[in-house]
Amino acid sequence: MTDALSRDDVAKVAKLARLRLSDAELDTFTTQLAKILQHAEDLKSLDADGLAPTAHPFGLENVTRPDVARPGLGAESILAGAPDPEDGRFGVPRIVGDAP
Repeated sequence: MTDALSRDDVAKVAKLARLRLSDAELDTFTTQLAKILQHAEDLKSLDADGLAPTAHPFGLENVTRPDVARPGLGAESILAGAPDPEDGRFGVPRIVGDAP
């Protein structure tokens, strides 16, 4: 990288992003961002000619379980813990008043 990342650069970006950072945070983020930018520069030096573009570095596998139907809980067991069940439904206070 030709230009080193300065603390003022990080403070300016934080201000543009409307972030308030303490002095300690500015020091920490300056160091961390400089390392990230240096890593990006290092990647530029790799010979990637002949490599196919990829969206993910590893093969993706579906890790979900099979979709198997099973019986539900039923209204009675669900409403058993409700504070104010009413006619097989959850009882809730009225929130809409009469129109003026």
